[in-house]
Amino acid sequence: MASPPEWIEPCLPTLVDRPPSGDNWRHEIKWDGYRLCVVVDAGKATVRTRRGHDWTHRFKSIGAAAAALPCRNAVLDGEAVVLDEQGRASFSSLQARLDGESRAEVVLYAFDLLWLDGRDLRSLPLGARRTALEDLIGKPASGAILLSEEFDGAGDAFLNVARKHGLEGMVSKRLDRPYRSGRSSDWLKVKIVQSDDFLIIGYQPDGRGGIANLKLAREEAGALRYAGAVGTGFSVAVMRDLLKQLKPLAQKTSPVAGLKVKGAVWTRPELRAEVAYRGFTATGELRAASFKGLREPE
Repeated sequence: MASPPEWIEPCLPTLVDRPPSGDNWRHEIKWDGYRLCVVVDAGKATVRTRRGHDWTHRFKSIGAAAAALPCRNAVLDGEAVVLDEQGRASFSSLQARLDGESRAEVVLYAFDLLWLDGRDLRSLPLGARRTALEDLIGKPASGAILLSEEFDGAGDAFLNVARKHGLEGMVSKRLDRPYRSGRSSDWLKVKIVQSDDFLIIGYQPDGRGGIANLKLAREEAGALRYAGAVGTGFSVAVMRDLLKQLKPLAQKTSPVAGLKVKGAVWTRPELRAEVAYRGFTATGELRAASFKGLREPE
């Protein structure tokens, strides 16, 4: 029996303003967590991030649950999340769990099956892969691996429900398409809460040995553009961890050409911050920004 690949690059949705219409689409909740590729082979499970980093040690409960699935080998695609009291995914809570600041339960919402018992399923349409996924993991009410539900019907109606429940957004997928690694128009996403990751290019000291705010940038046409600062959303413990990671990255000048901010400590743009915000100002800086956590490094 053929063994599965060690990692499969995930299919990534394209951002759109409105969900698609038509019977060939199915809609899912856009989970706010870490995208994972879980590979099961010979009774062992390996948990890798969307960029292929081995994080099995960070998601032990998910790995153990995957290894116990009734199959010889498999590759699952899903999102690891921590749910709040309202059943919504909280990225900051997940970050706190991974940093050892909480003991909250982490679960994997599985939404695709790419390999099963020696067979590569990626050429099959999504509908067939979803059926195989449901047969493999069932529909458990609890546990470390859960089935991410899909919904048919009008995309606009599902978006209204997602908005009503305060969800981050939705993802729509073509039922008749194979699995394609990389950015694809077969999967589309609509965001309700604006959130994205930005490169950290420095920080403003608060005068007490801490951080007043983080300086951020985004990549545009192969260059960095200043995106403003974020000064809320991180605890004292998170601030200490940020400083520990940022200090070795210090450099004399700003990574953004020509940018000068009095008193700022500039750093190499290697860390990414997930930030919630309410749009941009006329100068391209974030409005009402709030730090959610560090994203996976490149």
